[in-house]
Amino acid sequence: MTPIRDLDALHSLYGTPGQAATCKVTAHLTPAYRAYLERARFCILATVGPEGTDGSPRGDQGPVVTILDDRTLAMPDWRGNDRIDSLRNIVRDGRVSLIFLIAGSNTAIRVNGTAILTADAAATARFSRDGKEPRSVIIITLAEVYSQCARALIRSGLWTSGDQSAGLPSVGDMLREITQGGIDGASYDAQWPERAAKTMW
Repeated sequence: MTPIRDLDALHSLYGTPGQAATCKVTAHLTPAYRAYLERARFCILATVGPEGTDGSPRGDQGPVVTILDDRTLAMPDWRGNDRIDSLRNIVRDGRVSLIFLIAGSNTAIRVNGTAILTADAAATARFSRDGKEPRSVIIITLAEVYSQCARALIRSGLWTSGDQSAGLPSVGDMLREITQGGIDGASYDAQWPERAAKTMW
């Protein structure tokens, strides 16, 4: 296998992107980009730190981010497993990227920028739900926002292929395998729905 390590070789392989691929990039939310983010309930948050990179799924019942202004987003950090990989990275290196997806749409919106983490009372109170607040909020400053070519979602048939999860190993199966039986996978799976319901927020 011969790696490509030279940018000139890479550019000669792929050529020049068309106008639509380059003019779509903005440093702020346009009305159309804003409309998409206001409806997106799911995104992938990518961060980078001394140990490497991390990608984390983020979701909410309403918009997964709140638009503070045309260059600033706020994302509550709701309950999880307390690994805080993304949060540790943001504290040490603010560079972030996000991909927003809406079920049924073959358009993805990509955001690149920088983030800070805050636990200020005013920031967490903004997301109060049934008396519960996130422990922290990620504040994202946009550097780039643009739409993603639809080919990946079309090729994968992500929204049109139906449920493809039959026969997949459960998280309990994975834990049992990794711990060589140290964790009872069946019990973990059986207890998970109730545990999740109590700790969603």
